[in-house]
Amino acid sequence: MTGSAGSGGETRAAGGGGAGAGGSGGAGADSGQTRAGAGGGGEPEVSDSLRAFGAVVKAFRRRARLTQEEFAPLVRYSLPTVASIEQGRRFPPDAFVDRAEEVLDAFGALTGAARHLSRQPGLASWFRQWAALEARALSLSTYECRLVPGLLQTEAYALRLFMDRLPPLGDAQIEAQLAQRMERQRLLTERPNTAYSFIVEEHVLRRGLGGPEVTRGQLDRVIELAQLRNVEVQVMPLVRESHAGLGGPLQLLETPEHRWLGYCEGQKSAQLIADATVVSQLQMRYARMRSQALPLTESLGLLRRMRGAT
Repeated sequence: MTGSAGSGGETRAAGGGGAGAGGSGGAGADSGQTRAGAGGGGEPEVSDSLRAFGAVVKAFRRRARLTQEEFAPLVRYSLPTVASIEQGRRFPPDAFVDRAEEVLDAFGALTGAARHLSRQPGLASWFRQWAALEARALSLSTYECRLVPGLLQTEAYALRLFMDRLPPLGDAQIEAQLAQRMERQRLLTERPNTAYSFIVEEHVLRRGLGGPEVTRGQLDRVIELAQLRNVEVQVMPLVRESHAGLGGPLQLLETPEHRWLGYCEGQKSAQLIADATVVSQLQMRYARMRSQALPLTESLGLLRRMRGAT
């Protein structure tokens, strides 16, 4: 955590392609894939280890005389997800590995094989460490001024982001990144004791990315999630004489050990911040922004008015 680059002891990790927390690289991360290593850069790709793991799952499933259609509800994942994992096109979440191990009575083979998976398709190399931390966090705070945060995005909105990427992504890359982004959103419902706070700029919600239908669906999604007990969404109004977040997007999380870390993402790179002094500065800025943004009830009211106007 204490690596070299960055002022004030900030740890910088850079890589190419893939989906990050929700910034310029696109939002998308796994929902707790802590078994995987952090090595590898470049665009997401299918690895030999993923193909091998998929083949092992398939062999044990056939040994149990289960079709994919029968197996999917037993592990509580969709049929397309099971198919993608068996084909080696999707990184298996921890929950899938654990449930498949139990359902298929795999003698520990799946758990062991999962430890050696080398890539996380759809996940940027610089985001992997943060994603693992995020999956265990006690609280997560996010400020965004560029786009709707990844945890709040609809599939249609996320797809539009990936289709707009330059250089263009291939179909397989888009599929992998989109799957990771949707998988990551399970955090909001599967971790009800984790507190999630979002501050989003009003202009982001009014941009109309993807057209009226996508915008309406995205507003519906934000409104829906804002009513969860563990989720708070605040809108930063268009006109504000004082603004503590002009330094750009930021994320903060608290680990189970009650340690605070920060994360700032740019184009093709990011900073995982462990230095207590710098994290304290980010906490100060986020706290000020919470007072500058609209209160929770007013934010929800504005979101509903925006939805009605689309």
